[in-house]
Amino acid sequence: MGKKLAVIGSSGGNLYNQGGADPAAMMKEVFTQADSAGIEVAFVQFVCASQSMDSVKQDAPARLWKLAGRNVVAGSEERPLAEINELAREEDVVLAEMIKNGEIDGIMLLSCDPKDTNSKALAAAAEAQIPVAGTGGSSMADTQALGCKVIAASGTTGTTNRTRAVSAIAAFSKEWGIKYHPVIGSSGAAAAQAEGSVFKRIKFRGIMMSSMPAFIAMALALALSKLPGLGGLAEVFDALVGIIPVVVAAIAAKQISGMEEVGIVAGIVSGYMALDGGLIGGIVVGILAGILVYYISQFCFTHKVPGTTTNIAAGGLGGLVAGLIGKYAIAPIALAVGNWIKTVLDWAINYNTVLAGVIAGFAIWFAIMGGVYHAAILPIILLEMETQGFSFLGAVDLCGLVMVCAGVQLANIIKPRNRGDRAACIPNLFVNLAFGTFVEAAYPYMFGSKKVFGGVIAASTIAGLFVGLFNVKCTAYVPCFVAPFVSNDKVVATIIAMVVSVAAGCIFTLLANIADAKKEA
Repeated sequence: MGKKLAVIGSSGGNLYNQGGADPAAMMKEVFTQADSAGIEVAFVQFVCASQSMDSVKQDAPARLWKLAGRNVVAGSEERPLAEINELAREEDVVLAEMIKNGEIDGIMLLSCDPKDTNSKALAAAAEAQIPVAGTGGSSMADTQALGCKVIAASGTTGTTNRTRAVSAIAAFSKEWGIKYHPVIGSSGAAAAQAEGSVFKRIKFRGIMMSSMPAFIAMALALALSKLPGLGGLAEVFDALVGIIPVVVAAIAAKQISGMEEVGIVAGIVSGYMALDGGLIGGIVVGILAGILVYYISQFCFTHKVPGTTTNIAAGGLGGLVAGLIGKYAIAPIALAVGNWIKTVLDWAINYNTVLAGVIAGFAIWFAIMGGVYHAAILPIILLEMETQGFSFLGAVDLCGLVMVCAGVQLANIIKPRNRGDRAACIPNLFVNLAFGTFVEAAYPYMFGSKKVFGGVIAASTIAGLFVGLFNVKCTAYVPCFVAPFVSNDKVVATIIAMVVSVAAGCIFTLLANIADAKKEA
């Protein structure tokens, strides 16, 4: 039979500001980690006040959170803390009886109250000598004083929902001889759990897409700096360019380590130390920091290192080691690789801008459908934007993908092929134009008609031709009316290329729809 765990405590003092104010989110992490070990959370008693309990009054609003189903918690009606404590004492009696009856195998503590609302349950735990683990400096000391079998204890400072849950479940798993791999990716069944799966979380697409807001902010700062009276924003652009390695390193470390804030800290430390490596250097040191955070955390959890110390060791030491390696070994190589890629791209564009645009426009739809876009094209776009704030391939992306897709939607609004297409295409068109993304909206029409597919490729090729003809450089992922103003000072040329792209996508799709309708008739 699987082991059954009780989780008891309160929103506490420090805990209130480190997850305790949101019991549902905190318990979700506990449920996730417990499930990974095959442990059932069979009882929950958690007092959550409306403020930190370091200075709380008995009339402060509070709720009592309990199990409301398997892996689901619910809070009671909001009442004064004094009344909620009375309800908690009643639950304390219930838990004590469950322990005496052998229905609970262990207790996880979260800033509990061993002298009052949790006294009977912990007294029963001490008598039965069932394992207890948790966080909360003074409360854990009081728990040990009761004679409880404490197998892992830590203060709350510096911990997170994840590190608290992982630390406790790791301790219980070791105590009970259960095989346990922490779920440190996205929560749920699909999360990576295997010991070596940290390497499977190295996904450049996720890192790149999550970093895009920083590049867009950089491009907007550059565009605004060109307006009268806003020339001072050029310094903002330079500052944003400088922090790009830090941004991508922090995102990479967080995603790969799966340790939330701890991974972010390690990524920031390592990214800042490897600034000279640019975008590529930031990605590499972020990945390295994430891997180090993961393994340092696992070592600490396995050896019952307190949660606060685990965070310091994983975030601080992992970030420092990755940063030192990045600064002295990775950054010089990454900078050389980045410069080489940009040199090759500049050579291709300068050799024949029109030909480069035509080839890029023709190939970009095949690239995004084949999964190559996020692995190859997007990194090059970001490399260009890192130094200039705009990109030649970014302009092909905007015109060949986004604007052509908008043309497909417009055509199906004007003359839909099937009933319901018009209603579907109106919001799609809005997203294309307002956000500069969601090109996948064209897929149903492309895959549903070879003529539409061919028309989209032709329209994208024409879009690339005009981008190359005018040597336009800008970016997608911004509203269409903003894109011309984040270009390389070619506002009119960018507008022309965008309009031609929409028109080509619309006309070719209209012709395809008319031809398909006649064929079906």
